[in-house]
Amino acid sequence: MTRLHAANELLAKEVIARYPVKKSALIPLLHLVQEQNGYVTNEGMSHLAELLDITSAEVLGTCSFYEMFKLEPVGRYVINVCGTMSCQLLGADELIHHAEERLGIKVGATTDDGLFTLERAECQAACTEAPCLQVNYRHEFRVTHDNFDSLVDRLTADSKKNGSAAIPPHGTLSQTRQQIPAGRAVGAVAPDEVNGPPVWLPIDEPEETS
Repeated sequence: MTRLHAANELLAKEVIARYPVKKSALIPLLHLVQEQNGYVTNEGMSHLAELLDITSAEVLGTCSFYEMFKLEPVGRYVINVCGTMSCQLLGADELIHHAEERLGIKVGATTDDGLFTLERAECQAACTEAPCLQVNYRHEFRVTHDNFDSLVDRLTADSKKNGSAAIPPHGTLSQTRQQIPAGRAVGAVAPDEVNGPPVWLPIDEPEETS
């Protein structure tokens, strides 16, 4: 299925209702499409355009700006090896070459079994833990060649489990989707209608001075 299925369409409408301007919900809805399909499909983008009353071009413009959104199928596990300075000084290039040999693919490709996509990434904000990588945007630190091989073995084994893998398939942001408590929701109020802080936000009144 490439458009949102019925349950996710209902969830999308719930997310949209949280925003005073519909199109503000675009990024969380792109994540929802990717979580359902593993990547953002053309049909999924068209569906979001319908739900948000915007053009498909606007959806594509936002989707193509962010690296985490994939416009083509990728593996169950997307491995991003950081290749910037701190990691490079501590062996990132060698790690990437080792990863290519271990997986039998080049950077940018996906293994024939559909399990792994290998990518080179820019800084992952873990310079003190170099060389580092991410699997579906979950960090692995100070990765040696042996660590990488163990990681691939573990992920291969996890892929055979039904719902019990430590790292969920690509596109899954969280295994628990949080909801805003009713008493803390600001409400879908147009920005020009806001006339004060949210009722739950404590404001310290300034002390009067004589």
